[in-house]
Amino acid sequence: MKNTGIVRKVDELGRVVLPVELRNKLDIKEKDELQIWVNGKDVVLRKEEDTCVFCDKSKKDLQEFNRKKYCQKCIAKILA
Repeated sequence: MKNTGIVRKVDELGRVVLPVELRNKLDIKEKDELQIWVNGKDVVLRKEEDTCVFCDKSKKDLQEFNRKKYCQKCIAKILA
């Protein structure tokens, strides 16, 4: 991981503002979803991208079921 040198305070509702430069660099837009990961004492934010739940590959033709996304290849394996 790379230290950006950016420090932000958590407000009374637990929110942290991501600086516009960082949002632009990472193509994070208003209403985008961010995954929240914990790695030891680190909190990691990752932009949610359209990937298959099983193979984690980015796909264009994903099917959604129960708010999770699956590629055709993995669906075929499940049905086989």
